[in-house]
Amino acid sequence: MSNYIRFDWAMKRLLRDKANFAVLEGLMTTLMKKKIIIKRLLESESNQESEYDKYNRVDLLAEDETGELLLFEIQNNNEYAYFQRMLFGTSKLVTEYINRGEGYEKIRKIYSINIVYFALGSGTDFVYHGKTEFRGIHNNELLQLSPFQKQTFKADEVSQLYPEYYILKVNDFDRWSKVPLEQWIYFLNTGEIPEDATAPGLSEAREKLQLDKLSPDELKAYYRHLDNVVILRDNIHTERAEGRAEGRAEGRAEGRAEGRAEGRAEGLEEGLAKGKAEGIEEGKKEMALRMKAEGIPVEIIARCSGLSAEEIEAL
Repeated sequence: MSNYIRFDWAMKRLLRDKANFAVLEGLMTTLMKKKIIIKRLLESESNQESEYDKYNRVDLLAEDETGELLLFEIQNNNEYAYFQRMLFGTSKLVTEYINRGEGYEKIRKIYSINIVYFALGSGTDFVYHGKTEFRGIHNNELLQLSPFQKQTFKADEVSQLYPEYYILKVNDFDRWSKVPLEQWIYFLNTGEIPEDATAPGLSEAREKLQLDKLSPDELKAYYRHLDNVVILRDNIHTERAEGRAEGRAEGRAEGRAEGRAEGRAEGLEEGLAKGKAEGIEEGKKEMALRMKAEGIPVEIIARCSGLSAEEIEAL
């Protein structure tokens, strides 16, 4: 087991202390390739956690010394609508941090940093950066700010006015490297910080995130958190596996029946597709029922299962 505290737990408890800001500042400095200094932590309507979210995700909102907002989010388990959730989080901050009557030029710059422990989307890289650009549909020309806009907004590119997103897919990265960003990804996945770590913030993490610095009560709470993360992940994986198995079984049966009536090849293909869809649907309902029995809020069940609130209430 690692000698260091998991990063999600650290964000819940330790990294909210100003004395420990250097850890987050190191991560952001490494990621953005410029010096980041956190001024303070903020509260947001968008980072209030439910009972389910206590173990599945962690949010932390910070303001740097330039007034830009840094929204950190750690997600432990798969969420199929996570891209939309990222958009929702930044959109909420846009409206929360501008006062009624202020001009649009007062909208704050937002960076959304997402550390995910599941296979989000389809891609082979482990760090992704997203920003907004406008290009001509005829000549692919990049739309630029006017000289007046550059001076007024203190920005060089249109993309600097919009939220930017970073996705760190850390789950399968387990090789140590001399590259600072890869050292951070390695730590986020394995919880280990080798002695030759050079990335900004990791020396502070080595000092401040040691397990043996927790009190007995904190240590009990930490291990309880780890157990709940594992249980939640196992429950979700089990429900999905059962749904897939039922879908395959029903698909084979349906395919054989229709194959005899309409021709083996065509019937098997259609039956398999239909049966798989029906089986997956039943798997979703079974998962929703179990989550409902655990007292998990309907809106969270809907996000995880893909069922509507009405369908969940009717179960």
